[in-house]
Amino acid sequence: MSLKLRSRHWVVVLALTMPLTSPAMKLIVIDARSAQLKAGASIDSATVVVLKEGERATLVAPDGKSVTLKGPFNGPAMPESSTAADPKAALAALVNTRDARTSSVGVIRAGADAAKLPEPWLIDMSRPGTRCLMEGQVPIWWRPETDHEDTFTVFPVDRSWRADFTWQQGQDRQNVPKIARFEGPNTFVIRRDNQEYAITLTVIPKDIDNDLVLSSFMLEKACIQQADALLAKIKHDLENVR
Repeated sequence: MSLKLRSRHWVVVLALTMPLTSPAMKLIVIDARSAQLKAGASIDSATVVVLKEGERATLVAPDGKSVTLKGPFNGPAMPESSTAADPKAALAALVNTRDARTSSVGVIRAGADAAKLPEPWLIDMSRPGTRCLMEGQVPIWWRPETDHEDTFTVFPVDRSWRADFTWQQGQDRQNVPKIARFEGPNTFVIRRDNQEYAITLTVIPKDIDNDLVLSSFMLEKACIQQADALLAKIKHDLENVR
């Protein structure tokens, strides 16, 4: 074998035997108290993040895996980056994360005991708590019981305006007129059956188009009822893949 052919042979052998490096992933910043990072931003998993004492950031990968960095910190956003996990394994991991979260204090207010939503983006008006809304969308009110007519009133915490709504018998959802600008957290007071309770809408950046990431985002923001609906959708889609 000539020297030239031998060289080519060893190049092929080395290429096949060298460990493969994991490609960097795009991470979504779910929450951040940092001068460097902003919630909703997308960064590369190899990006060096510098956090000062007291700063922190929570990031989520395309497979739904999340990591919380706390300052002082100086290193890659997600050091052990890997290619996206098997979707079914990622879904199982997210379900375990969901179960761990709902076993903690505040589970009822987080919505673990709430009625099942038929769609992930409906806003349940029957109970207090946090809801998630996709950026640019208008909320769709929803109620679990439709066997009677019902009324409720919505107003902001400063009570600068009010909007009255009526459920007709058999009606479970309503398209909401543009009663406010939905940017960042919006807290509203609901008056229903002579009682008042608060609902906070947390806006999710519209460029997040990965359902596993969205589910992790919802869990992080305590929108557990909606996360359950999205996880059910992911499971249904995976079971029906041919």
